[in-house]
Amino acid sequence: MDVRIDDGLRIRALDGFELAATLYEPAAGTDRRTAVLINSATAVKRRYYDPFARYLAGEGFTVLTYDYQGIGGSRPRSLVRFQARLRQWAEEDQGGVLDWIAGSLDTSRLLVVGHSVGGQIVGLAPGNERIAGLVGVAAQNGYWGHWPSPSRYRMALRWYLALPLATSLFGYVPGWLGIKEDLPGGVAREWAAWCRRPGFLFQGHDERRRGFERFAKPFLAYSFADDDYAPRAAVESLLDAYREARVDHRHVTPREVGAPAIGHFGFFRERFRETLWRESAAWLTAQAA
Repeated sequence: MDVRIDDGLRIRALDGFELAATLYEPAAGTDRRTAVLINSATAVKRRYYDPFARYLAGEGFTVLTYDYQGIGGSRPRSLVRFQARLRQWAEEDQGGVLDWIAGSLDTSRLLVVGHSVGGQIVGLAPGNERIAGLVGVAAQNGYWGHWPSPSRYRMALRWYLALPLATSLFGYVPGWLGIKEDLPGGVAREWAAWCRRPGFLFQGHDERRRGFERFAKPFLAYSFADDDYAPRAAVESLLDAYREARVDHRHVTPREVGAPAIGHFGFFRERFRETLWRESAAWLTAQAA
């Protein structure tokens, strides 16, 4: 199916920051009533999701991807002293994109695919009751204690030492330290703080928990047996926060889908077109009915 792509969109976040975005529209004559918003993982550009977005548009969905403040096309010339925070991604960026979809697209239903932090922040989105369904791909509670030994100590080292030190030295976290993209310092500091706390992002913030509980919609959650960044226990802990959602949790092994590996990022690779992509698209279609 032909897909029309607008790669030059600029969408205003709730705080006025302009975000780079890409819109994928299905062929003329297709029923376009359902929009799918793809929320990226931390330090991952929207371009990474291009093959999957094209696939969903080919299935008849209107799809939007976007870069958070400080990432990809939404990055300023320098990240040093750039003030973006993780809560801004959740509230200002995501909130502005949700408003733009409501005001600019001729769709009657909105679904979200959230990768890693992209699934976490749905619970923090203002007006998340507008979302009719969520596919969480390796979306997890990041507290390091949810990791098995000895991996938990490597994660603790990242949150207690690596990210705070890199932010102090450079003013941001360079991508060459092992993340996908340079990360704004404020985002890195808040991310590390959340992941050091047993209560994660909820610790000391009951109002955030209420935002998660407000989401009482269908939720297809994926976790992967070989995912070092989102072990099953961490995914299940986040699902507990979405306590009112109608959760279908799929824990997938690479063998089930005929692949040597999936990991934290593999879901969005073309090799899973006939397995994970087809399955998730069928689920999205069912929510659109």
